[in-house]
Amino acid sequence: MSMPHSPLSDATLKRAATVRLVALDVDGVLTDGGIIWDENGVETKRFSVRDGMGIRLLLDAGYSVGIITARRSRLVERRAEELSLTFLHQKVDNKWSCLHNELQSRGLSPEHVAFMGDDLVDLPVLRRVGFGAAPADAVQDVVHAAHWQSSQGGGHGAVRQMAETLLKASGRWEKAVSRFYE
Repeated sequence: MSMPHSPLSDATLKRAATVRLVALDVDGVLTDGGIIWDENGVETKRFSVRDGMGIRLLLDAGYSVGIITARRSRLVERRAEELSLTFLHQKVDNKWSCLHNELQSRGLSPEHVAFMGDDLVDLPVLRRVGFGAAPADAVQDVVHAAHWQSSQGGGHGAVRQMAETLLKASGRWEKAVSRFYE
């Protein structure tokens, strides 16, 4: 049974309401952090369809959504294509520099960004964006740096929960889901 995510203070709610771009790490955020190789060296990852729906809801509501990850994987490329993500950056050593370039190309400021990360490599981004988020199973340094923490672990609905939080904070939730009630 899952616990509700951490409640939003007025300041965090305000941060969430101004988000226009969502950037995500992969391992530990869109997946549970496990990497499986078969005996032929073929890599496998498990992605949550609920996270995928959350991403689609964000994209359909007009958010830019993309991935910034330190590793490179064809599976991540395929998932990004399947979801029609706005951007994908792999094999990134400096995630903040990469995101900063993405923001400049779009004319956005860091306060308009939500980023979800789970490990130390994500701290430079989490400390600079308007809405830093962490899955339930993120390392403690990340949890302390984040503005919000999901009650769900990476690869198990954390991104979906963040998507719902952002959409509700911005007043876009009802419109985003209305087609499912018709």
